[in-house]
Amino acid sequence: MTMPSSDLTIRPIAPGEEAAVIALWQACGLTRPWNDAAADLAFARGKSNSEVLVGVLDARIVAGAMVGHDGHRGTMYYLGVDPAHRGQGLGRQMVDAAEAWLKEHGVWKTNLLVRAGNAAVLGFYERLGYVAGSSVQIEKWIDPSKRGDG
Repeated sequence: MTMPSSDLTIRPIAPGEEAAVIALWQACGLTRPWNDAAADLAFARGKSNSEVLVGVLDARIVAGAMVGHDGHRGTMYYLGVDPAHRGQGLGRQMVDAAEAWLKEHGVWKTNLLVRAGNAAVLGFYERLGYVAGSSVQIEKWIDPSKRGDG
């Protein structure tokens, strides 16, 4: 087993790092054709209710997460670790950082969406204390031209 890394630096994304973060999300299988990752990143970046966090190891972005809140509940999106760096505790560090960001913004609960059938990711979050909630996620595509599977 690979030992956890203590050298990960987590911070907000910096100008010029957009392509590296999107490439990371793609390598992690987090992007979908109907979701414009660049637009999502630009929309969330550096606002009072959202941020894009990066995990940097040896001067390279190896982890990332989008975090935000609606004034009531927080959400994490696009949380991923470079497949070559998995098993080192970096995902846990990113979740901790996203939770800390939310707590600093007065948010006391976070919700996650995990694609159905993604047992590995569901197991990861379960080990971090996340459980199936009492609410059911429902959806409606208000712009049918953007329709995808999630």
